[in-house]
Amino acid sequence: MNWLRASVFRMPLLFLLILSGSISPSLLRADDWPQWLGPNRDGIWREKGILARFPEKGPKVRWRTTIGGGYAGPAVAGNRIYITDRILGPDVRNPDNPFGRRPVVGTERVVCLNDQNGEIVWKHEYECIYEIAYPAGPRTTPLVHEGKVYALGAMGHLVCLDTASGKVIWAKNLPKDFDIPVPIWGFAGHPLLDGDKLICLVGGQGSVVVAFQKNTGKELWRALSAREPGYCPPMIFAIGGKRHLVIWHPEAVTGLDPETGKGYWTQPFPLRAGLSIPTPRLSGEYLFVTAFYNGPMMLKLDGEKPTPTVAWKGKMESEQPRLTTGLHSIMATPFIKDGHIYGVCSYGQLRCLKMKTGERLWETMKATSGGPLERWSNAFIVAHEDRFFLFNEKGDLIIANLTPEDYEEISRAHLLDATNRMAAGQRQNKDSVLWSHPAFAHRSVYARNDKEIVCISLAREEYP
Repeated sequence: MNWLRASVFRMPLLFLLILSGSISPSLLRADDWPQWLGPNRDGIWREKGILARFPEKGPKVRWRTTIGGGYAGPAVAGNRIYITDRILGPDVRNPDNPFGRRPVVGTERVVCLNDQNGEIVWKHEYECIYEIAYPAGPRTTPLVHEGKVYALGAMGHLVCLDTASGKVIWAKNLPKDFDIPVPIWGFAGHPLLDGDKLICLVGGQGSVVVAFQKNTGKELWRALSAREPGYCPPMIFAIGGKRHLVIWHPEAVTGLDPETGKGYWTQPFPLRAGLSIPTPRLSGEYLFVTAFYNGPMMLKLDGEKPTPTVAWKGKMESEQPRLTTGLHSIMATPFIKDGHIYGVCSYGQLRCLKMKTGERLWETMKATSGGPLERWSNAFIVAHEDRFFLFNEKGDLIIANLTPEDYEEISRAHLLDATNRMAAGQRQNKDSVLWSHPAFAHRSVYARNDKEIVCISLAREEYP
């Protein structure tokens, strides 16, 4: 037995943890989801070994943990999950009118959980009075990088925390520090990390977008002026051999030098209600944006020309179903594949458009409400290999094929109950909704509502 003892002592600690069951073997080959839309910020899940369809009794729940309210999706990095939420004060309830902006007392939290069992490792909590519409909770997905997690709250609290302990490394209060009002829907632009810069949508004159030094919070540069900052995440794209920081605010789509904030180009695109929300999509030399009221716009970009050209725009500036000819998205980021755009329109119509012309090829309600047209009805779209995962506002996860010919549903599973009642008074069906983008990592899906976060295995090996 001496040889066995000696062999055990020579075994790597990681292997011993696998034998003991402390670490799942699947996690060793796992990819993280450390920010908005995943590791490459593109809404593509690249892990292998994912189930082809859900079992008849539904997928396996790895764990579920009670949390507070919020629209923010989770971030997954290493053996930790990071989520932001909202805890109401004693005897406090959210307003019946979601468009009201009366003060609502409560706290915001950044919560770190153990991916093995969902137990809370640490919490960072601060008092935060909400004075925004739809005040269920924070909007932005945390961003995790090199031992730090960056989180932006709905009222503009920007924090950088140590991932191991939750200790504050630096913090900003954007409305106070930049003397700006809080947007009506709160701060919702997911921060972007680029080199040593944390790039955030802020607002105001000359500071619509601001770059902070990621380790200290020191301001590096600020750029752009607009009446409203909008809610669209900053994105960096390679265009004509040059890196462009694309900022879409309610007055224009702009391209900046990400190192300095210097402007490259601007394409005016004035929007109703400040609703620049869905993440811009680049395909080759084409950049696509879509707005709820004003509809879609496709820009053709040439790295050698100072300004883009408008390849096409939507024909109607109305969200009404009988008038929308293209794609009028309220929140879901569209996906472009093989010259076609797939996205959710203003009343829940999942649509396919030709990328070059904007011509609509088909639409369906099967992925969202499943029935009649419903204002703001939604499903988030993530690509995986040759198919898609769609997480809709009912809490259903759908595996589907999206092709220029049609929508083909392969399998569906109910993950979480919809708990948010704020849209109910504005809709015919009066149902609750779930408007939080899930994370796909470690061959699992991580999803939350206003009461809990759940981790569900999608590893093929677990479903013989």
